[in-house]
Amino acid sequence: MSQQQRSYRLMTANLFSGALLVLSALYFTVPIIQVLSQEFSVSTSTAAWAGTAFSAFFAIGCLIYGPLSTRLGRKRVMVAGLIGLALATGLTFFTDSFAMLLLLRCLQGATASTFSPVALTYAGEMFPPSKRVTVIGFISTGFLMSGIFGQVSASVLTYWSGWESLFLVFGCLYALLALCFVMFLPEAPKASVRAQQKATGSLLSNRSLLLCYVVTITVLLCFVGTYSALEFHLSEPPFSLQFSEIVTIRAVGIVGMLLCPFAGKLCRRFGMPAILRTGLATSVLSLILLGFVKQELEYAVVSVFFVSGIALIVPSLIALIGELGGSKRALATSLYTFILFIGASLGPITAIAVIEQEWSLSVYHIFAGLFLISLLCSLFVRQPEAATSGQR
Repeated sequence: MSQQQRSYRLMTANLFSGALLVLSALYFTVPIIQVLSQEFSVSTSTAAWAGTAFSAFFAIGCLIYGPLSTRLGRKRVMVAGLIGLALATGLTFFTDSFAMLLLLRCLQGATASTFSPVALTYAGEMFPPSKRVTVIGFISTGFLMSGIFGQVSASVLTYWSGWESLFLVFGCLYALLALCFVMFLPEAPKASVRAQQKATGSLLSNRSLLLCYVVTITVLLCFVGTYSALEFHLSEPPFSLQFSEIVTIRAVGIVGMLLCPFAGKLCRRFGMPAILRTGLATSVLSLILLGFVKQELEYAVVSVFFVSGIALIVPSLIALIGELGGSKRALATSLYTFILFIGASLGPITAIAVIEQEWSLSVYHIFAGLFLISLLCSLFVRQPEAATSGQR
């Protein structure tokens, strides 16, 4: 193995670890909403704002840090953000009020947002086209696994030693990750700020790109919303599951993410839009089934298929937006992450609102309807010809 190949593997491992650990912070409060409600004597709908606060500030930060990294350097922005995230997360261990928790969750979201748009742009600049989609697939795997890893970690650490210990442990992990980035990630060459500013005006005139953004807002809205609803549904009849059983079903979803690293090869063979549509169709059918299942095993199996659909959607969507963005890749990716986490901030609120209102229509069927709209939009997305020819 050549030195360059080893370097690529080490960079990929660091970016995957960053995606897994940083994005886990988004999901910390999903399984412990009821714990926070009891701890701070607030309603469950109020406690859900601990997740929304993170997502909202994360989304805003994505608009800022992508373009900022063009000026200051990708690696520098990611390292600074990880240091800030380590401090904000560690300080949460000492909080004694819900207002302070919300403030620190806002700070966590604002600092965590230095990673996602910058890392995706960094991968596009530092890896050759033959490796780019595969690396994005690994980063996407980290993003998706964080949805399960963050929830399971929060559940287990809360059960063992209290919810506060979760933030202390991850604060230390973020500090360690910052050190790894300093040691093992080379700095990307600085892009031309003037060229990107000139290109900004025409970015949103691309119809396929706009349709991709419509799909984007539904991805984490439905994913986070579905897992927020899971906690409530599985603890109530007809399931009435215990803590360990709910954690097991959350963890089983990781099986569906095994598709994510192979999304690059699938995209090269069948095209990004085709894989995106396949993932959306799989998620629609899975959510429809989730609204009807009444047995634990059926729920676990269908949840694997649901996550498999997400595992195809995310890397194909990211790669497609990067190709459609062209020379405006950094800005296109920043807008992607901004819209993605606007959806994530709406997920828990939507799920809990539907459950509390006791609508006749299942929350899963509402999310299936949103994904169906995205599937229809994806039918009109066209992959750039240059990207298509490059895959052959």
